[in-house]
Amino acid sequence: MYLLNLYFISGLFLMVFSLLCLFMGNYLFFKELSIFYEYEFFSLNSSELVMVLLFDWMTMFFIGVVFLISSMVIFYSWSYMAADINKNRFLILVLLFVMSMMFMIISPNLISILLGWDGLGLVSYCLVIYYQNVKSYNAGMLTILSNRVGDAAILMAIAWMINYGSWNFYFYQVYMKMDSYMFIIGFLVILAGITKSAQIPFSSWLPAAMAAPTPVSALVHSSTLVTAGVYLLIRFSTLMENSILFKFLMFLGMLTMFMSGLGANFEFDLKKIIALSTLSQLGLMMTILGAGFMNLAFFHLLTHAFFKSLLFLCAGVLIHSFKDTQDIRSMGNVIKYMPMVSAYFNISNLALCGAPFLAGFYSKDLILEVMFLSNMNLISFFFVFFSTGLTVSYSFRLLYWSFFSDFKLYSLFNLHDEDSVMNKSMFTLMMMSIIVGSVLMWVIMPVMSMVYIPLHLKLMVLYVIFMGLIMSYMFIYIYKLKNWKIWFQMSSFMGSMWFFPILSTYGVNFLILKSGLLMKKSLDFGWLENLIYVNININLMNLSSIIQKFHMNFIKIYLMIFVIWVFILMILIMI
Repeated sequence: MYLLNLYFISGLFLMVFSLLCLFMGNYLFFKELSIFYEYEFFSLNSSELVMVLLFDWMTMFFIGVVFLISSMVIFYSWSYMAADINKNRFLILVLLFVMSMMFMIISPNLISILLGWDGLGLVSYCLVIYYQNVKSYNAGMLTILSNRVGDAAILMAIAWMINYGSWNFYFYQVYMKMDSYMFIIGFLVILAGITKSAQIPFSSWLPAAMAAPTPVSALVHSSTLVTAGVYLLIRFSTLMENSILFKFLMFLGMLTMFMSGLGANFEFDLKKIIALSTLSQLGLMMTILGAGFMNLAFFHLLTHAFFKSLLFLCAGVLIHSFKDTQDIRSMGNVIKYMPMVSAYFNISNLALCGAPFLAGFYSKDLILEVMFLSNMNLISFFFVFFSTGLTVSYSFRLLYWSFFSDFKLYSLFNLHDEDSVMNKSMFTLMMMSIIVGSVLMWVIMPVMSMVYIPLHLKLMVLYVIFMGLIMSYMFIYIYKLKNWKIWFQMSSFMGSMWFFPILSTYGVNFLILKSGLLMKKSLDFGWLENLIYVNININLMNLSSIIQKFHMNFIKIYLMIFVIWVFILMILIMI
């Protein structure tokens, strides 16, 4: 009971703190204030060690959202992890994870950002390998090694920022020119951002991180680990908004959207489909950030956090109900037996698709309309809108297989509805998924601005939704044809994330493993073993057998030794 109370106390504390942060963010936004807090550890001559914290509206809103979602996830875990042996370890890891994220958010200094950034990477590794099996270890290693690339980039950026005299990039970023120094720092920060937010070519670790417990996945994919890269780039956006670096970022974001949208339509693992949808939304955030609209990227970051965490929590209930099966083909007709979960899942899925007047609609619709107004070519236009259609496609395909398809005999004996603790946390997130879009629209954008575009472009979002519905039917129909040759040809490349998981694992370490095998064959199992080990072994054995005879106290040996010494003394005397 003590541990369950610990879950309740920590969840309640985070919830109260999140409400305080949201109110504070509102106040700072309307007063147009930013608070810098400096804590001096010590001062020696002219050198001082100072910790700087930044509290502005963006920081407080983001911390409020992270804490609110974390509190709901902890309440949910109270029931979800009830049968787990290491409940207290899990809770401590989740709290460490949230604190690392908070530390990263409030830091305007690259060194203190690195502390939170590395904390996220380390704790995420501990959480991914929480279920201790080979698959989890492999996934954890892929996760942490991919993120180390970004950590190294931030360390290099820290070293390069010595040229400016301070690591507090936020203090003077408005006055910096985009010179060669700043270009290198900008490139390193973008490299760090795309590794943490899993953009191409570092996308493979995100679906692999699904080996973590489902409440952790809800936290990681909504508001913490993967959004850290987007948040860092939002902070640096005033430095690079008109540079070629952001155009490059926009291109990577579009490719990631397209690749993950296609991959999700061929995937049958429930958690991996939702993970790929996260990847798609991160690509959308990077695209709009690369186009120069910082506030829109932040707006979508906040709205996306609520409905994505709700999606994962619903997926957790489904996985529990089906005795830890994640294959959506084993599910079916869940809507009849689990009506509450079905309602939550459908609402969050519709919010993800951008259905009118849900949370995702306000940010996605605005992003797509702003893309019409920005200076972009036809290929970029196609990527953004087709990827949005793919979002609708994989969402409805997921709904069909898990909720509306024929009843499977497998699910007959396993179904049980969620309990009251899970229900309350999911209900809170469902309400937020409905209202948070319009509320944030009023708060973040208080000044009305007209988006004036022709009617057919205005209705393009609805066209895209209908196109996605048709595509989802097509994907379901092709699979049901049972023509495995067509299915294999389509899914071998598109469904495997363009071979990025293979390239990120075998592609990186194949040559090293092959050279190690060759050395093992030639040195351990080859001539070296015969030359050194076998010869030394035989010679030492012969030598030891000779020496052994000297220990046997034979009179012959004593006489022989005496004769030899006399012979040696005579030779020495003669010399």
